[in-house]
Amino acid sequence: MVRTPSTMLPIGTAAPDFSLINVDSKTVSLADLADSKGLLVMFLSNHCPYVKHVADHLAQLGAETMQKGIAVVAIASNDVANYPADSPEQMVAEAEERGYQFPYLYDETQEVAKAYHAACTPDFFLFDGDQKLYYRGQLDSSRPDSGIPVTGEDLRGAIAALLSGQSPPENQIASLGCNIKWKPGEEPDYFG
Repeated sequence: MVRTPSTMLPIGTAAPDFSLINVDSKTVSLADLADSKGLLVMFLSNHCPYVKHVADHLAQLGAETMQKGIAVVAIASNDVANYPADSPEQMVAEAEERGYQFPYLYDETQEVAKAYHAACTPDFFLFDGDQKLYYRGQLDSSRPDSGIPVTGEDLRGAIAALLSGQSPPENQIASLGCNIKWKPGEEPDYFG
């Protein structure tokens, strides 16, 4: 496990397009999510201890966020040849076990992760109703074995600010988690 921070993509960046297969075998694309007050994109991994630490909270947060009119998707981009716990079959089991109500999409080519400049799991990207980046950062300050409870306060605060029409939060702290497990020779150049 390599502790990796998110890349902090510039605020205002347009949401990169995607069309990926969900755990229910249906395709979900960015265009399907256009008629919402916003969009939350989360890069997750089944086996990452940082994601496991917050996964139950993410299930609850996702359901609450969708009820407020913001679309939510999770994307798994890890190399499943070397990390079989992140395979599509295991994603189905994870979504059922956690009670994810949002789509959990498989990024087999890792091109979507690269387009979003995703670096870690979990990595969060909140877009406004025009699909422009509003927040990218941590869920909260809790980490495995930190003793800090999982509250989601940073991301929840950003969602509330977006819904109330405020400007993006000035203090955005990078998410921290396991690095995305890139296929051999496929690590993107935005790290160098």
